[in-house]
Amino acid sequence: MPEQTYATHRRFLPLYHFFAVPVLGLNILARIYVLVRHFSRLAIWELIVALALFALALAVRMMATRAQDRIIRLEERLRLERILPAELRSRIGELAPSQLIGLRFCSDDDLADLTRAVLEGPIRSREEIKRRIRNWRPDLLRV
Repeated sequence: MPEQTYATHRRFLPLYHFFAVPVLGLNILARIYVLVRHFSRLAIWELIVALALFALALAVRMMATRAQDRIIRLEERLRLERILPAELRSRIGELAPSQLIGLRFCSDDDLADLTRAVLEGPIRSREEIKRRIRNWRPDLLRV
């Protein structure tokens, strides 16, 4: 597997991103076409079901991502407590969940410096944190 970097860390699940979502989206378009061409109560219902299925697919993805974010937050808090120097360890609670999620890619060697930069303010967002990482620690389990 190629090395993971900022440019390559985003993950696509082919079954979800390239099959299920496009098929459900096309189904909505097909149901709209049928509704316009052959207006009926059944066509209305089919469009509602198509919209519900699409919403369900998006909700399932969001729930899985949210659960992973919670796990990452816990893992990173434990890692920070183990690695950071005492003066930074007491400030772990100041990190926002999105910042903890961004820090997960930072190697142990660079973690204290990057955490200090985040806590002192020049770096705020998850994307800024990821762009600043020098030694990338891959997260190959993200779904």
